[in-house]
Amino acid sequence: MLEVHQFACLSDNYGFLLHDPDSAETTCIDTPDAAAYLREAEAKGWRITQIWNTHWHPDHAGGNAAIKAATGCRITAPEAEAAKIAGIDRTVVNGDRVSLGEWTAEVIDVGGHTMGHIAYHLPAAQVAFVGDSLFALGCGRMFEGSPPQFWASLSRLKALPPETTLYCAHEYTQSNARFALHADPDNVELQLYAAEIDAARARGEPTVPMQLARELATNPFLRADEEDMRNRWGGATAPETFARLRAAKDDFR
Repeated sequence: MLEVHQFACLSDNYGFLLHDPDSAETTCIDTPDAAAYLREAEAKGWRITQIWNTHWHPDHAGGNAAIKAATGCRITAPEAEAAKIAGIDRTVVNGDRVSLGEWTAEVIDVGGHTMGHIAYHLPAAQVAFVGDSLFALGCGRMFEGSPPQFWASLSRLKALPPETTLYCAHEYTQSNARFALHADPDNVELQLYAAEIDAARARGEPTVPMQLARELATNPFLRADEEDMRNRWGGATAPETFARLRAAKDDFR
């Protein structure tokens, strides 16, 4: 089976090394901190052969050059952001596939946080690496995209099998939970989830990865197409409701 090694780096990022024991291949999912990735791979006894970038931000692609120089790995990145990412060997778009040994990942367009943001979904492993497009109980800040674009991206993630395990790139969950409770205060499942998050963080445990099924029931941004959220937040369409939620989160303290 594939192995996912998750570790904290920078101030609140998570690094991920995805390893296939059969082929002995290892890919970095983004590269926020080159030294941390090289150190963690060495500790595991894994040889880094690839990097899969989700988007161009420096805390996701900033370690590309150093890791490639140290390992000779191949870098895959979104075509729409190729001019902003160092060392690319292959660009990909929605619907393309990348491989790690015999395992295949499907590329999903999740633009909105940045215009060309992509996610990597490995159906056979029931996992997806979503970068900053979706967080536990949240979503990325809309720096470059539009609400219709971002809602279409989230809809693609909503359509994945509900048992999919989602790996997002930051430990933002407690802050996201506070807004989610403000946005959707009558959601009992959300209240239970938020209490579990507080307990996990009190124990020093990560809240990533998360399960899509639970996010579908509790994440207000994924529920922008549901009647109770439209009634509370307004908007004639799901993208309009999503836009109101995203703007409210931007100003939430």
